[in-house]
Amino acid sequence: MHLDRTDFALLRLLRKNARLPNKELAARVGIAPSTALERVRRLREAGVLQGFHAEIAPAAVGIGLQAMVAVRLARHSRPQVEAFHAHLLALPEVLSLYHVAGADDFLVHVGVRDSDHLRDFAMAALTSREEVAHIETHLIFAFKRSTDLPVYLDGDEA
Repeated sequence: MHLDRTDFALLRLLRKNARLPNKELAARVGIAPSTALERVRRLREAGVLQGFHAEIAPAAVGIGLQAMVAVRLARHSRPQVEAFHAHLLALPEVLSLYHVAGADDFLVHVGVRDSDHLRDFAMAALTSREEVAHIETHLIFAFKRSTDLPVYLDGDEA
């Protein structure tokens, strides 16, 4: 799907606030509400818009500590990597997961109650698994997701 300036403008606005009413979204982009509705529908159907999410205060749901855990696997066969990936995604403590290149294989963003919960999580979910060779845990003191969306247009469209 080819995206134009209007599509990118819609995406930027929705990234900042997915709850914008269609009428306001259209006005900010300078198009008719029916056009905005159709474009957003088309972006959803094409898989460009993959979902709408709520930002939740971690403390409000009992998360008192967040960490980024770097995981290095002992072996890298596709079935083992895919099984470990699926294992991580099934864990409620995992907030986000990155399969990366470099010395480590995964970066796992976790949210836990406290340091005891983090220790228990690391032992039960990571170090007890035979495919895990090494973990390194980094505590997160502050976390903020950017709502800005870098947009890379083809040619001279920027």
